[in-house]
Amino acid sequence: MIPFVERFRVDLLLLLVAVSWGSTYLVAKELVSAGTVLALLAVRMLLAAGVMAAIVGVRRNHLTRSELFAGLPIGVLLAAVFAFETFGIAHTSATNVGLIISLTMVFTPVLESVVSRRRLPGTFFAAAIVAVAGVVLLAGNGTFDPPNAGDLLVLAAALVRAAHVVSMHKLTGGKAMDSLHLTTVQLGTCALLFAAGSIVYGDSIPHYLSQLDRGRLVMFLYLVLICTVFAFFVQIWAVRRTSPSRVSLLLGTEPVWAAFIGITIAHDTLGIAGYCGIALILTGTAWGRLIEQRHRQATQSESQPPRSKPSGEDDHGDGPFQGQGSLQGSA
Repeated sequence: MIPFVERFRVDLLLLLVAVSWGSTYLVAKELVSAGTVLALLAVRMLLAAGVMAAIVGVRRNHLTRSELFAGLPIGVLLAAVFAFETFGIAHTSATNVGLIISLTMVFTPVLESVVSRRRLPGTFFAAAIVAVAGVVLLAGNGTFDPPNAGDLLVLAAALVRAAHVVSMHKLTGGKAMDSLHLTTVQLGTCALLFAAGSIVYGDSIPHYLSQLDRGRLVMFLYLVLICTVFAFFVQIWAVRRTSPSRVSLLLGTEPVWAAFIGITIAHDTLGIAGYCGIALILTGTAWGRLIEQRHRQATQSESQPPRSKPSGEDDHGDGPFQGQGSLQGSA
């Protein structure tokens, strides 16, 4: 039984991660334009990968070939997520980005069911329709206008993020891999791709850095150190001290904070239809996550015979976050 004080500390840190992720979209919007996306991402990933590499070096554990071969392709997918998402941020509101990207929670089980040929219950697709209807209402904000380019780019980011999660599970599931190594490889892959891209498109890295004043530099460091490095370590630390379901539930509040920050700080304007869209997205994603979680648990209990638990075995040491090196949420 986890003491109340320890459980409160774990929950509070996870909630801080969710709030930081919710703020990511507004911070990035203040730092980016269409011509500076690749330069911003290159510097962000270079710094984050450098911090992770330094930590790995201090631990003196060698990177294995399997970690490298698994980390490279999922690192390419992660780079695509960041690219679609950040280009989208440059063309739509922070509120829209934070809520549309939450559709990953609907897309991931659908894609996983296709890959594993495991059918999802019909009620899950009802939840998915509710969430998608919410996106349509939010993007149109009460009109029949189609989603703008930024909304569609963020929607693409949500689809690719689902592919990233499923690919990560396929490539690393059941294998002994170090989470820090996998994350370092992924971030390093992103850094190399974005650095190369910034040479041929948009601002160069030196030109982008020269435009950062003190306030924007503080925001940029917040994006790297808090929203990326700190968030990753809290996940790895927390999943060993509480249940994966509780981690998922608390981190799943990210779109709520994105909407709250976008409306209160960025003053994103929404009509009644927009607020209805927010309600439908949050309802559909939460409902879909609950249905998928129950379906997965029922399937596992049917396929696995009961086993006796050795004395002292950790209740919370195994779960979907462990050993995958994932940058969940907005990293």
